[in-house]
Amino acid sequence: MNYFINWQDHAGSQPEKFYKATLWQGECAMVGLNCLEPGQIQKVHAHKGADKFYFVLQGRGNFTVGAEEREVGAGMLVVAPSGIPHGVANIAGERLSLLVTIAPPFK
Repeated sequence: MNYFINWQDHAGSQPEKFYKATLWQGECAMVGLNCLEPGQIQKVHAHKGADKFYFVLQGRGNFTVGAEEREVGAGMLVVAPSGIPHGVANIAGERLSLLVTIAPPFK
């Protein structure tokens, strides 16, 4: 098992929808990478029984959590507790890269 992971080795893009890669998955959490190109979105959705965390690695995005919407940049953590609607849109002219954790992971 690789205990040391460089997220940049897993970055990518897709023209039709944002790019997702699983970096690690255990019994209690999943850690992934989401890359959104300019104009791409992750529609507002919710996870029942799982908390979600977005850590902004690079770029800027417009995040929605519940009724709140905020522009967030690199170094910020966005928390979406279980059952709370959340989503993100890349509003900048560069790639938005997010470290995403879901706990517990989806089975």
